[in-house]
Amino acid sequence: MKRLSDISTIKEILSKHGFTFSKSLGQNFLINPSVCPRMAEYAGAGAGVGVIEIGPGIGVLTNELCQLAYKVVAVELDKRLLPVLDETLAEYDNVKIVNADVLELDLNQLIEEEFAGMEVVVCANLPYYITSPVIMKLLEERLPVKAITVMVQKEAAQRICAKVGVRMCGAVTVAVNYYAEPELLFHVSAGSFMPAPKVDSAVIRLNVREKPPVDADKEKFFAVVKASFGQRRKVIANSLSAGLGMGKEKVLAILERAGVPQNTRAEALRLEDFAAIANAWEDLA
Repeated sequence: MKRLSDISTIKEILSKHGFTFSKSLGQNFLINPSVCPRMAEYAGAGAGVGVIEIGPGIGVLTNELCQLAYKVVAVELDKRLLPVLDETLAEYDNVKIVNADVLELDLNQLIEEEFAGMEVVVCANLPYYITSPVIMKLLEERLPVKAITVMVQKEAAQRICAKVGVRMCGAVTVAVNYYAEPELLFHVSAGSFMPAPKVDSAVIRLNVREKPPVDADKEKFFAVVKASFGQRRKVIANSLSAGLGMGKEKVLAILERAGVPQNTRAEALRLEDFAAIANAWEDLA
């Protein structure tokens, strides 16, 4: 197979199959030859390892994963890319393409059927518009995967990998840290793609935790997080009262029991603080 990071090669293949880019699907194909090998290595693809790839595009990253992993299952929504992938991945017998929407796919069942007995990791160049939904699906379903290595918009990467309790922290930061330990690996310029997006990207790795780092009722914990950041400019007492539909007096009692000052803002709270509020809420119910 010719180099899939070569622009003329990509154009030739896409033209041959009558493919045009879809803005609605956020299609930007990697053309920087140094990025995918690094992603595949950081993802942990190797002997005996199964990899789930989301949105393979024309198979640039898929090629690198197939060279390292025991098996790769790539989930592609756009059926127009299936014949393209048949051509670009023809030399590999350890890859399977699944034409489906990853947000609707039963990934636990897929892992059970395709990767029995294997260590499993996820590796993907995610379209910007579905970054958070895909990441949260991968984490919330408690899949038996070791790590999730994805390329996302640079700003999203910085927010996801921010420390809980700093200004950049948001609800997604807290949610990701509940399920995994995130790390920002490296940045990728907009010029590394065809067509080039308007913003730079970054590759992050989420090392999935065996269990949450805090002890609290999960439903209440995430209700507190959602309410806290729902009106993040307000102090925690007001945002919780509005977000939980709870009287101010009860909210103040909960915060006092949790040891959280009522004039604190959500971005300043640690995981332990959100857990303490959730537990105090349960105690005073």
